[in-house]
Amino acid sequence: MKKFRGVFIKNAREIDLIREANRIVAVILDRLEEAVVPGASTMLFEEIAQAGCAEFGVKPAFQGYQGFPFALCCSVNEQVVHGFPGERILQEGDIVSFDMGVRYQGFNGDSARTIAVGSVSAETQKLLDVTRESLHRGIAQARPSNHLHDISRAVQEYVESNGMSVVRRFVGHGVGRNLHEKPEVPNFVTNDAHPLPLKVGMTLAIEPMVTLGSPDVEVLDDQWTAVTKDRSLSAHFEHTVAITSNGPEILSSASHAPLAAPGKKLAIFGRS
Repeated sequence: MKKFRGVFIKNAREIDLIREANRIVAVILDRLEEAVVPGASTMLFEEIAQAGCAEFGVKPAFQGYQGFPFALCCSVNEQVVHGFPGERILQEGDIVSFDMGVRYQGFNGDSARTIAVGSVSAETQKLLDVTRESLHRGIAQARPSNHLHDISRAVQEYVESNGMSVVRRFVGHGVGRNLHEKPEVPNFVTNDAHPLPLKVGMTLAIEPMVTLGSPDVEVLDDQWTAVTKDRSLSAHFEHTVAITSNGPEILSSASHAPLAAPGKKLAIFGRS
């Protein structure tokens, strides 16, 4: 594995393993989304996540990471990230964010999405739509001819043009053998005197967190759950993306074919 300015550059096999880790995450997130209904306990989603990890023979990447106690980050309404599953019961009109990671053959997958619970208000649906679209606009900039700040600018400009705010305390990141690697991937433009060129083989977790109100957050007494200071609603979408010579490839998709068994030919780097 090579490095460019402190960022790991992955080879074809490493990309394949990261893709498989992310495929598993996407399958589990699909199951979680299907289980979202009014009246569901948030602990149900932790049970689904744990069962998925056991089925696929992978380890939850989050559980035990810096002391986090669960496989799943489950954040409801004003909770931005790192919420705990528990006894809370989802209500009609809530939104719930799932952030999930797994470790597969030494490599990590990481993805997140926010789901409406039953019918939600038009304003809430717009929050979900804008956050999801801002992610895809950021991904579209993940090309070897661009710089990291092109991703950040695309996210920020779209969110703010829709009258919403980008959370600045938490950012995206590189992902590979480590769950969090260089570079940080802000969802806003920073005053960086040395912008980072994007290179083929970089794998980035791009993850806008967007609020209907202020971008300011605070962490609750559990030392993990981050909430909006003004208690406005927050949404979170994340994909792990590989930068290829053909442009960005979303790795965290359930539609990818499973990785070939050991001894068989691996998938070609940069496939779409």
